[in-house]
Parts: sequence; structure tokens; C-alpha cells
Amino acid sequence: MTIYNFGSINLDHVYQVDHFVRPGETMASESYQCLLGGKGANQSAALAKAGADVKHVGAVHTVDKQVLRQLQEIGVDTALVAQLDMPTGHAIIQINKSAENSIILYPGANHCLTEAQVDEVLKKTSEGDWVLLQNETNLVDYVARQAKSKSLKVAYNPAPMNVEMTKPLLSSIDLLIVNEVEAMDLVAVSSIEEAVEAMPKHYPDLAVLMTLGSDGVRYFDKGVDLYVPAFSVDAIDTTAAGDTFIGFSMAALFNGQSIEDAIKQGCAASAICVTRIGALAAIPELEEVTTFMSHQQ
Repeated sequence: MTIYNFGSINLDHVYQVDHFVRPGETMASESYQCLLGGKGANQSAALAKAGADVKHVGAVHTVDKQVLRQLQEIGVDTALVAQLDMPTGHAIIQINKSAENSIILYPGANHCLTEAQVDEVLKKTSEGDWVLLQNETNLVDYVARQAKSKSLKVAYNPAPMNVEMTKPLLSSIDLLIVNEVEAMDLVAVSSIEEAVEAMPKHYPDLAVLMTLGSDGVRYFDKGVDLYVPAFSVDAIDTTAAGDTFIGFSMAALFNGQSIEDAIKQGCAASAICVTRIGALAAIPELEEVTTFMSHQQ
């Protein structure tokens, strides 16, 4: 089974700050790093580190071959990543003393996917393969519809959330993965409690993984309502927590684990991730996650 991740690849410019910069304010950063990231690349890296067979589909600038080499070293197949005369997507990330982040995205090459590229990739798929999508590339709707027409399974993490774009796609989705804020936006409520109640009512036929940060994860699927608590750690950077959870939980599912065990693995990987600075660089290895889980029992 292969996961085709149609996802963003970004260069993350990360600044440690005392507080988020306010309008009109100039503030010195405590540190600076330029790191490989993007929700797509993070999720591909997490999948690969968790032992999944993942092929990344996307685009970068022709000069950024080191980006592809870094993904390849992790175990991500990058043969389907186009190299274009367009700047690689990038992000400006502020991280404050509470480990919260504020992010500005420039899509660049991430928004240069073509229908021809999508069609060519989907020709390579086989029965049982999955397609993974986020909202940091273009043609998300086209990929979802084409994948569904080929009877492929589709997982969708609609981040950054765009409600008008997301809702029409849900009929083509098998697994929806949202955090609490995205869930609230999707069902138009203002609290996590309301979102937990509303999600299974609004989408009774859709499998939903709903992450609740330090409060854990809820899973809904055709009457099933499962809660898995998070592991308690001292967080310093939550940038790639959700992407790490997605990669490790999906990999566990595809390797035959139960949904509860898969969520636990995702929560453990995410817990390790938030104790480190950075995005892709903070994603743990599978052995680390296994050891962490054994120590928690």
C-alpha cells in the first residue's frame, strides 16, 4: 500500500520571539533558523519515519535540490515532485515563549500543480493506495474527485481551513483530519464542546479524526465515538505537532493496527515533537516513539 501525498514543500524561516510582533512594532528575534517544512513535507516525513511507503507529489524551485535530498534521506520518494522556475513556497514563523506560533505563508511553487501532473500520478496508483491532501497546494478539489473516481481512499487535512472550499469536497473524502479550531469553523460553532457534539451529527458517514491539542483526540465513524487522551509533556514548539500525529497515526493504521492503537502512536509521536524546536526536524523516529510509549505504560 502506497500513500500519494499531494502536499506543500516549504522553507520555514523560524524566529523565536518574546511575543508576536504587533502592528508598528520592530522587535529583535532571540534566534533564527531556516528549516524544511510545509504541511505536506512534514506529513510525508512523518509517514516515512513511521514506516509507511509514501510518494510525495508537489513542486519546488529548480535550485532547491537539497530540499528533495533531505526528504529522500528520510525515506520519502520524491520522484513525482516537479522542479520549476518558481520560488519554493516558504513560511515566516514566529514562536513565542508560550510555544504558540504565528505563521505567514507564501505558496510559490506549491500552487503550480497541473491537472496533467495529477492525472499522470494517479495513473501510477494501485487498488488499496491512499491519497493524502492538505490545503497548502492548488487543485485540491481536482485531486480529490479524480482519486475518488479511481476508487482510491482519500484522507484530507483541510489546513489552512477554508470552509467554502472544504465542504463540497467531503463527499470525496474517506478520512477527515481536523484540529479543534478547524472543526469549529467547519460546523460553525464557537467552542470545542459544541464541535465535539456537532461533528458526528453533521457528518455521520464520514470518518473524522479530531485533534484537541493537549486534551487528546476524538474519533468518529458511523456511530463510533472514541476518545484517546494526550501524553503529558512540557511543550516548547507546537509547529509540526498535527502533521506528526497525522503521519504516525495513518502509518499505524496502514500497518494493520487498530484505530485506538494508531491514535495512541500518533499522540506519542506528537508529544515528542512538541518538546523540540522546528517542524520537520522535530519529527521523531519510530524507535523513539515506541520507546516513549513503553515508558508511559
